Amino acid sequence: MVRFNDTMPRERARGLNAVVLAFVGDAAYSLYVREKLVLSSDYKTGVLQKLASGQVSAKGQAALVERIFEQLTDEEKEIFLRGRNAKKPTKSKNASVAEYNISTGFEAVIGFLYLIGDYARIDALLAGEEE
Repeated sequence: MVRFNDTMPRERARGLNAVVLAFVGDAAYSLYVREKLVLSSDYKTGVLQKLASGQVSAKGQAALVERIFEQLTDEEKEIFLRGRNAKKPTKSKNASVAEYNISTGFEAVIGFLYLIGDYARIDALLAGEEE
């Protein structure tokens, strides 16, 4: 039986397709952003949605990667590159190909960390985002 926030062994997570890691990372990062906005403000849902969409967009994620890339470990950089370079089943409607590729790499890293249960590392990487 799968339970919410179940984790998987590091090696199994490393072996997943980078686009699958990005699939999980997209959801985990979106939840992080939404939770942060709800806990730190008293906005109505329309405003929350607008604020969240700017951060979780490919453009927003690509800008975040510029700020945090040097903080990534060698393992995280390898996962990022796998995600960035992976063949994707879809194209972005509102971002350049480069931004979309970078955001997929970022989401792969977040997905990997989420699946192995390293939430403290996700917090550490995203803490700089709030500056």
